[in-house]
Amino acid sequence: MPPGPWSDAPMTELPRGWSLRRPTLDDVPAILELVHASDIAALGYPDFSAEEVRESLTEPNTDMARDVWLALDDQHKVVGWAFPVNASATDRDFVEVYVWPERGLPAMEPLLDIILARAAERGAEFGHSPYEVRAGAVPTEKPYIQALLDRGFTFLKQHARMQMSLDGVPHTAPAPPEGVTVRLVRPDDDADMRAFHGVIQQAFLDSDHRTADYDAWRKLLDEEPVHVYDEWFVAEIDGRVVGALESSADSGDANDEGWVKRLGVLSSYRKRGVGETLLRHAFAVYASKGRAKAGLGVDMANPTQAARLYLAVGMKPLYEANVYQKVI
Repeated sequence: MPPGPWSDAPMTELPRGWSLRRPTLDDVPAILELVHASDIAALGYPDFSAEEVRESLTEPNTDMARDVWLALDDQHKVVGWAFPVNASATDRDFVEVYVWPERGLPAMEPLLDIILARAAERGAEFGHSPYEVRAGAVPTEKPYIQALLDRGFTFLKQHARMQMSLDGVPHTAPAPPEGVTVRLVRPDDDADMRAFHGVIQQAFLDSDHRTADYDAWRKLLDEEPVHVYDEWFVAEIDGRVVGALESSADSGDANDEGWVKRLGVLSSYRKRGVGETLLRHAFAVYASKGRAKAGLGVDMANPTQAARLYLAVGMKPLYEANVYQKVI
């Protein structure tokens, strides 16, 4: 276990015969199986992709050898996973802990204590004091919520998982508002990719998953095995990229669903129909590929009031997840 207490409480121990180890990318299938089991128990269906597992293991400022743990039961099966998220090394970690329903519960509190201890170290390494830690939980995950509350976390806000049917959605997007042009991103054009990243980076400054700087983001992107650049769009006004939409490469794999991974509009160009135009272009492409649904996640407390846009285009919340916070 890492040195250095994060609170006055002692760390919880694993059961006899259980163990911890660091993951590798070879563990992606086992981790995905674990997360899907957790999703099904909490939500009734799997809601995580292999792409998201890979990103969580390799995101900037996440080192598998220092920041990530797997818990194994006495049969050497992966029953728990803990990792932090802070791609831009700001003054906030978002920590995640997944355990196998029922049989993995003995690993939940030990993993939580370990990742919180590491978060305290990361805050010091990043040069931040105090350091904020956030964690999320679906309301049905009562043992995890209680564990967070017992460690001094308090409720902050909610995230929502939005979805809509693509039945009847035209395969050709409607015309954009006057003065707005929508096109595909140019992945081989560094300037275009920098403009795309710049929009997303600004749009996610207030989010729980801020975007890394361009070089780190592009390195991670170049290492991904699959890309769907025909589902990435930019919106331009007077020749300037003012909006960007990134789709997930795993769209359609789990639930026959197109997934809007990130959507952003520069603050000075909001309320001009740019976000809606990008969404409708993505929906048209998803529908043309035979996807049944479109989905995304949204911070319900986002100051841009993004949830209003998603509701206006016909999306509905499938579930909401609580976000808790603690300053260490």
